[in-house]
Amino acid sequence: MQLKNLIWVCQTALLFSCQPASQPIGGKTPESKTANSAQEKSAPQTKNIVFFGNSLTAAYRLDPSQGFVYLLQQRLDSLGLPYKTINAGLSGETTAAGLARLPWVIRQPVDIFVLELGGNDALRGIAPATSFDNLNAIITAVKTKYPTAKIVIAGMMAPPNLGPDYTAAFNEMYPRLAKKHKATLIPFLLENVGGIPKLNLSDGIHPNEEGQKIVEENVWNELKKLVVEN
Repeated sequence: MQLKNLIWVCQTALLFSCQPASQPIGGKTPESKTANSAQEKSAPQTKNIVFFGNSLTAAYRLDPSQGFVYLLQQRLDSLGLPYKTINAGLSGETTAAGLARLPWVIRQPVDIFVLELGGNDALRGIAPATSFDNLNAIITAVKTKYPTAKIVIAGMMAPPNLGPDYTAAFNEMYPRLAKKHKATLIPFLLENVGGIPKLNLSDGIHPNEEGQKIVEENVWNELKKLVVEN
């Protein structure tokens, strides 16, 4: 063994032999470990809010930091509320596609599930009864896997050019679902945004940065009942 290595070994052995028997090498006593464990137990556990939707949730053509899901995370953090928002929005998603994608999304824990789907069904003229069945199956699957999860349903409205019968059937399926599952209902996600040019992108459908701020308020008005009072 080289002389410098021998000196290092001897110094290390001397250091450990001089350390008190009750003192772990890391420098923490059993008492400090107990205190840390108590602090960890008393700290609130972070809960997941999963936003499951289409391009409206995904903040289409915007930076994610401009979308309402990100804005909600900022609000939650500012209030010191132990919740993490998870953006599971996918542009172009229909209720049928969402139902097929759901098992992958809910592999992660879900404490609050915000369902925002149906708008693309209306654009495609899919029968409201079919959309209702798909949305109902999504909610049922979430509740089956996570019985204590809170459900929030984001209501949408069909464009009037589809006719009064279609429009009425589509618009009322969201309150029906909320009543059936005792879920929290956002009456109309795009309230005070839909149809207002200055708050939407050039396509007239998706909220711009300013529109997203109003959408965030619409969601927060209902979501706060679940995260502040509980």
